[in-house]
Amino acid sequence: MFLDENFLLQNDWAKCLFHKFAKDESIIDYHCHLEPATILENKQFQNLTQVWLNDNGAGDHYKWRLMRANGVPEELISGSGDDYEKFLAFVLTIEKAIGNPIYEWSHLELRRYFDIDLTICRENAPQIWELANAKIQADGYRPQELLKMMKVKVICTTDDPADSLEYHQELKKQDIGFKVLPTFRPDNVWDIQNSNFANYINRLSQASNITIERFSDLKKALELRVDYFNAVGGRLADQGLNIFHYEMSTEAELDEILKKALGRKTDFSKKEIAQFVTAIQLHLMKIYKKYNWTMQMHMNVLRNGSTKMKREIGINAGGDSMGDQASLASNIVALFAKAEEENSLPKTVIYSLNPSDWLPLATAMQSFQGEVVQKIQLGCAWWFNDTCEGMSKQLTIMAQQSLLANFTGMLTDSRSFLSYPRHEYFRRVLCQLLGEWVNQGRVPDDEAYLGKIVQKICYENAREYFGFF
Repeated sequence: MFLDENFLLQNDWAKCLFHKFAKDESIIDYHCHLEPATILENKQFQNLTQVWLNDNGAGDHYKWRLMRANGVPEELISGSGDDYEKFLAFVLTIEKAIGNPIYEWSHLELRRYFDIDLTICRENAPQIWELANAKIQADGYRPQELLKMMKVKVICTTDDPADSLEYHQELKKQDIGFKVLPTFRPDNVWDIQNSNFANYINRLSQASNITIERFSDLKKALELRVDYFNAVGGRLADQGLNIFHYEMSTEAELDEILKKALGRKTDFSKKEIAQFVTAIQLHLMKIYKKYNWTMQMHMNVLRNGSTKMKREIGINAGGDSMGDQASLASNIVALFAKAEEENSLPKTVIYSLNPSDWLPLATAMQSFQGEVVQKIQLGCAWWFNDTCEGMSKQLTIMAQQSLLANFTGMLTDSRSFLSYPRHEYFRRVLCQLLGEWVNQGRVPDDEAYLGKIVQKICYENAREYFGFF
C-alpha cells in the first residue's frame, strides 16, 4: 500500500526496529538553511504555498527544479504569481514525479503535518488546499510549532562569519523548546574571484574590529569570529568547498594574493586560488581543533550552472548540480596529512555530492582516525543523493569501511519548515538495511543490540559528537 505504516520496511526485523526504536526518536538537524529571524519572529503563514513552496522568493528549490522541468513559468515558481496557481502548478508536477523522492516526501509532509491522506493530484488539489490552509491559519502551525511538532531538539543554521547573530542571541534568551545554534560558514572568505570580495572583507573587518590588510590580519579576524560564534553556542563549521586543490604557499605569497583581491582584481591563476583556499583551510582547522568544534566539508558541487538563472533569479534557486572533480580524495588526503602533522585536524564530517567519491573518501578517512570516537565521519547521502538508494549506499559504505554505529545520521540541508519527514524517510531506510542484514545472517538477531544502534544513529550520536547538551 502507498506510504502505509510499513512503507520501505520489507521484512519483520525492519518493521520492529523502526516502530520500536526509530520512529519516536527526537531530531537533531545539524545542517540546515532555515532563517533564524523567521524562527524568532514566529509569524503565521497564510497558506500552504507559503510554507511548502515559496515565501517572499525563498523556498524549497528541490521542488522548484521539478516544476521547471514540467514547463511551469518562473512567475509560478520563484516569482510573484498567485499562491493557489503556484500550488496547483506543483500538484500537476507531482503527478508526473513517481520514482522521485520528492513525490514521497511531499505526500509525507501532508500526512505528518496536516493529517491529509490524499494523493496529490489535480482532482484532490482543492480539498488539499482547503484542509491544509484551515490548519495553517491556526497558531499551532507557526514556524516554532512546526518544529516542535516533529520533536526537533536542535537546529544548526548556516551563518556567515561577519553575521551579527542577533537573532541567535535573542533566541538564546527565550525558552522555545529547542536550540537554534549558528554554524560558521566561511565560503566568502576565500572567494577572491568575486568582484564583491573587497566589500565583503570590509564587512568582516567591521565585525571583528580588525583592519584586514595582510593575511595575518585575516587569520586574526577569523579566530575572533569563531570565538564569537562559540560564545553564542556555535559548535560546527561548514566549508562549502565545491572543488578543492591542495597547494602550499608562503606568507608573502598570501599577502600578495590578498592585496590583489582587495584591489578588486579577479584574474587569479588556478595556483593562486588553490594557495589561498588551502591556507585558509589549514588556519581554520587549527582554530576549530582549539575550540573542539566539528568541521563539515561539502564538496564536488557545480554552483550556478545556469548563468541566466543566477542573473535573473539569484543563487540557491535550483541552479546547482553534481560536480566531477576526479582528484578530490588525493587533495583532501594532502590537506588532512598537513593538518595532522601540525596537530590541528579537528573532528570532521566529509560530504561529496558525487557518490563516486564516497568510497575513496571513506577509505581515506580511516587513515586519520584516533583521539576521539569517529574523528572523521562520512557524511550522509547529501542533496541529490537523498534517495532510498543513495541513503542505503552511503550507509553501506560507512559500515563497510568504518563503524556504522558511530554515524551521526540524517540532516535536512533544507530551507523548508516542512522538511523534517525526511528524517523519518532516512530512518526507514536504515531499519530496512539492518533488517536485510539480519535475514542474510550477517548480524545477530538481537533486538536490544540492534535497537540501541538505531537509536544512536537517529539521535544520540549527534548529541554526543557535536556536544550540544
